[in-house]
Amino acid sequence: MPIYFKHRQLVLPGELLAEGNYVPSGAAYAEGNKIYASAVGLAELREKNIVHVISLSSVYTPRVGDVVVGKVIEIGLTGWYVDINAPYLAFLPVSEATTRFVDIAKENLANILNRGDVVVAKVLIADVTRENLVISIKEGGKLGRKREGTLIEIDPAKVPRVIGRKGTMINLIKSSLECDIIVGQNGWILIQGKSLEDELFVARLIKKIERESHVPGLTERIRKLIEEYLAQKKKE
Repeated sequence: MPIYFKHRQLVLPGELLAEGNYVPSGAAYAEGNKIYASAVGLAELREKNIVHVISLSSVYTPRVGDVVVGKVIEIGLTGWYVDINAPYLAFLPVSEATTRFVDIAKENLANILNRGDVVVAKVLIADVTRENLVISIKEGGKLGRKREGTLIEIDPAKVPRVIGRKGTMINLIKSSLECDIIVGQNGWILIQGKSLEDELFVARLIKKIERESHVPGLTERIRKLIEEYLAQKKKE
């Protein structure tokens, strides 16, 4: 049963990975007794007969309970339509935006949330078959409208690497630069730093993590870049 890849080898869509009694997993599929890659990713053999491909690119699929970062696109009669980087817009009802009573017949909803506003929300309903996607921001805490910060986008598949194992990567950046970083499961990230300069530097770090997520030693390279940046700021 031949295998045509090395451990963690970069593979392309349609590339033949193995022949024989293998089971496809992740971004891989079977045609007869042959296993192919279905996306750009890293191939590995698991449990002797599972050919698994870790996708390096993915589309965000909403799940109930996900915390996401979004942007208000339209104002409806009973709520707002929010872009959360999903295949369709999410709906934020008035009842899930505020705890106070709102008379929608009299109140201008733009006074609560307007087009272009950035929100951190939780997914309440994610029915893909009916394109029914409902979110909420009323729990408080980190949820709600965010008036300040720099918003960037990464591939949703890279979110776990940006966070790091047990939060090590994201906590390194947050503690070193004394900033707040809200990482949405949808790949949108809000950076709130002490200055715009700091926010843009953090954005560059995160984009570097996205690009080099598969390269060993990434955490130490990020640590070194932070140390160099802070040393340069002390000189200024």
